[in-house]
Amino acid sequence: MRVIFAGTPAVAVPALAAVAASRHELVAVVTRPDAPAGRGRGLSRSPVGAWADEHGVEVLTPARPRDPEFLDRLRELSPDCVPVVAYGALVPPAALEIPRYGWINLHFSLLPAWRGAAPVQHAVLHGDELTGASVFQLEQGLDTGPVFGTLTDEIRPGDTSGDLLERLADTGAGLLVAVLDAIADGTARAEPQPADGVSLAPKLTVEDARVRWGDPAFAVDRRIRACTPAPGPWTTFRDERVKLGPVAPVADGPDLKPGELLVEKNRVLAGTATVPVRLGEVRAAGKRAMAATDWARGVRVSAGEGLA
Repeated sequence: MRVIFAGTPAVAVPALAAVAASRHELVAVVTRPDAPAGRGRGLSRSPVGAWADEHGVEVLTPARPRDPEFLDRLRELSPDCVPVVAYGALVPPAALEIPRYGWINLHFSLLPAWRGAAPVQHAVLHGDELTGASVFQLEQGLDTGPVFGTLTDEIRPGDTSGDLLERLADTGAGLLVAVLDAIADGTARAEPQPADGVSLAPKLTVEDARVRWGDPAFAVDRRIRACTPAPGPWTTFRDERVKLGPVAPVADGPDLKPGELLVEKNRVLAGTATVPVRLGEVRAAGKRAMAATDWARGVRVSAGEGLA
């Protein structure tokens, strides 16, 4: 089949590369427009767009997928199918109707669980033990289309959202190509999503990433892992914001008030509503990330001081 790939961030690149290496003809990619990035705020190509440039594939960057010029070019390219991974814009009916087999979306959850922009983050945040990926027919509803296929993956105790998303991006790439193959062979069957088990996964905000020290240790751990690497877990110390790396609950730790710090020779503990957690890396504003013990020695934590 002739395919156009739609995607934007780095997590979409494994699927793009897999589609390009498949039996199907990759004729173009659709990605979000170049955006300011870095300290200089110069315009930067998306990871998907950069991959396409490097491999000599046409790049389409409509400001809005409903733009007439984009729709005209889509018709000219005449794709049979448009596989999508984290494109980042609403696709209008006029665009959905152009490919013979429509647009099919690789989504990083077991639909209908965690429909929305941040399925992996919400799976980690809510303590799910099992997640996966789904390929479904894109339609106007929010991740509501019938599902062609799924895969599962266990969420490991120390997984951050970044760890899990990296695994699902790689395994999901194979699932996406398998669905494209089945569509081309006429063997694909899409099943409607069940009405039960629907949950929503809106994008996590910076405020969502603030650690709540009054939560139990398991919830503090989940929030920090869910927000790593983005939007980035944080707290405050002496009214200054500091970023945190993953922590580890300490079942036999001393009694500490929520947020209270205890600096020992080889570890730094912070109190929660239950047992304390051992801090990993700490990054103060304008500083590099460092081991919590090095940070604590540098700021000279006093008895009774804490994170808020």
